[in-house]
Amino acid sequence: MGIVGNLSPDQLQTFRSQGYLVMESFASAEDIEAMRSRMDQLLQDFDCSSTASIFSTKNQQHTTDNYFYDSVDNISFFFEEKAFGSDGELQQPKELSINKVGHALHELDPVFKRFTYSEKISGLFSSLGYKRPIAIQSMYIFKYAQTNPQEYCWQQPGIGGEVVPHQDNSFLYTDPPTCTGLWLALEDATITNGCLWAIPGSQKNGLVRRFIRGEDGVTFDRPSPVYDQKDFIPIEVKAGSLVVIHGDLIHQSFENQSSKSRHAYSLHVVDTDGCKWSQDNCLVEKHDALIPLPSMGEEGLPASLTFYDSFSDPSVWLANWFFVVLMSWAPSSTFFIFLHVQCSMEVLDHVSLF
Repeated sequence: MGIVGNLSPDQLQTFRSQGYLVMESFASAEDIEAMRSRMDQLLQDFDCSSTASIFSTKNQQHTTDNYFYDSVDNISFFFEEKAFGSDGELQQPKELSINKVGHALHELDPVFKRFTYSEKISGLFSSLGYKRPIAIQSMYIFKYAQTNPQEYCWQQPGIGGEVVPHQDNSFLYTDPPTCTGLWLALEDATITNGCLWAIPGSQKNGLVRRFIRGEDGVTFDRPSPVYDQKDFIPIEVKAGSLVVIHGDLIHQSFENQSSKSRHAYSLHVVDTDGCKWSQDNCLVEKHDALIPLPSMGEEGLPASLTFYDSFSDPSVWLANWFFVVLMSWAPSSTFFIFLHVQCSMEVLDHVSLF
């Protein structure tokens, strides 16, 4: 039986050709309920008076806010662009005012961490040829529905924010580019409630521009091309479906203009094997979010070397004692020296990731 999450040859061909792949029923109903319930609890516990950071997916207003930079190591809450009135006060309850929560859910929250480092995700990245995949960031995206103005006394349409055409590699760049986005629908995503749209095959044209960080903040290194909306197609999916997105695929989503919300969990992963993280990315490099592949042990170490993780294991001390005795008996056994050193260096090389 194959590893759960592994892609078939046809699926790989579709991904390489179209730049994205829809995997239906990737998450179970239990997975979905667990993540949604957990986010409800996080929202209830969030004190919105603690921050007034407004996240705009349209004009990148967050680029000068250290709150955004610090979110790489935190579970941070970002407000919708339209959430505040001219008086600076929220126009509706906080539960209907948040654009997203990020960017370390996969590291700090047990529910999201369990899904992120599941066998399904591991098998998926193994299929894509990743050697040392690192989860760089995670987000819970809300796309709230239109609200009854009589109930909350406001006249704006649903504030499920628009996300303009972009490529994930623009924000999370490695040399060579290796970013892959995972977008898990926690509710049905349709044209009316803000599903993803993409230009099929656009990843073949390479990276268009980068979002880089400098001394004066972060900005795009060049203007955005003008895209013909006729080239985009909608990616409507059912809850539980996973959309795998190539880092160079041009994709977007529109405001939610419906009466139904569109929650999603998003994860971005890069490879660290033979790839260099760009130091001018808007987020800092992560070293402690290695996704263990099927050939690795539980802690991300290769399965054959996992026992080195705990030197309190008697078998480890016995092995080293045997090595010392052997070398005192046959100091010229350079082959054994080489073998021992090679194993040790492989472990140390892996540990340097953390």
